[in-house]
Amino acid sequence: MSDMKSFQKLLLENKAWAQEKLEDDPKFFERLSKIQTPEFLWIGCSDSRVPANEITGTQPGEIFVQRNIANLVVHTDLNLLSVLQYAVEVLEVKHVIVCGHYGCGGVKAAMGHHSLGIINKWLRNIKDVYRIHENELNNIENEDLRLDRLVELNVHEQVLNLAKTSIIQHSWKHHSRPHLHGWVYGLKDGILHPVIDIPAKSPIDPIYEYDNL
Repeated sequence: MSDMKSFQKLLLENKAWAQEKLEDDPKFFERLSKIQTPEFLWIGCSDSRVPANEITGTQPGEIFVQRNIANLVVHTDLNLLSVLQYAVEVLEVKHVIVCGHYGCGGVKAAMGHHSLGIINKWLRNIKDVYRIHENELNNIENEDLRLDRLVELNVHEQVLNLAKTSIIQHSWKHHSRPHLHGWVYGLKDGILHPVIDIPAKSPIDPIYEYDNL
């Protein structure tokens, strides 16, 4: 299929999808256009095989989504922090989910030593996760199992990074929300595997606490 034909196919599929939605519910788009009240913020990997709505069985409008390579929560990422602030302070989401996936290419690249250009700076954050858990990971001889474990540990650390933000701490202090979750999606079985859960107002390392929020 040529590039033009594949591009046109997307537009045709969109029209078919919209028509199907209207047949099932004539007021679907009218209702959806007026309000956005998701309970969840999903911070996921950019991998096209992990679409938040489809794997959770949710409808448009139910999950607010931010995606990047290897589902990182980086304290200098203004894009992510802007999404987080809007979701927490304006949309008032009750849950923030960091979702990684087994077999993640970004995590696998971070395990290697090959220079990949500008993406090196992004993958450095995952290398830091490896360094923190180096003893455990180096004791896993099977490379695939080591990758899977690093995927889990990366999700764990990114959820901890959420708790370190002033955005989350302010909301915990004044609104007792959101609940933080870390999940890993299995590409081979389609199942979400919980890794970590941090309820609102949970204690964190004191060095990251803000006392003037």
